[in-house]
Amino acid sequence: MASHLKRKRTAAEPSPASSIKPTKIARSSLAASRDITSSGPITTPANAAAQLERIASSDRTPFEKKVWSLLCQIPPGHVSTYGLMSAALGSSPRAVGNALRRNPFAPQVPCHRVVATGGQLGGFKGHWSRNGEGITIDEKKKLLRMEGVKIDPSGRVLGTPWSAFV
Repeated sequence: MASHLKRKRTAAEPSPASSIKPTKIARSSLAASRDITSSGPITTPANAAAQLERIASSDRTPFEKKVWSLLCQIPPGHVSTYGLMSAALGSSPRAVGNALRRNPFAPQVPCHRVVATGGQLGGFKGHWSRNGEGITIDEKKKLLRMEGVKIDPSGRVLGTPWSAFV
């Protein structure tokens, strides 16, 4: 194998989560103004118990269940990135995105709270709305704004992404 090519990490190898630093999406937002570090990490929002039970009892793959369970840790008013979620799972951002795309519990299991690194919004529930299925970018923005997330005029989420996964 050429030395310049990256190799895939096996399941037995540890995740390099400690080497990944949360990216700064922007300097200020309602989400960033909340002091979440002083109270310690939030394991799951109060209403997540029912969501986690639905996920656990579904017939989906173990990986999808892990992704969706991790997703339930992101509190309203915050967003995370595909990269941060994949680091917490020891997976790839693309695999996380594919699992989120297949989330049958949206928006109650909130895949709208995951954005690209840099804060760029993407579609969810099957990417872009087509033939009446999926959620449009405008609907995703509306859901995020209802939760208190700030979005700049270019459509990027402002604030520091949520990374306190347990």
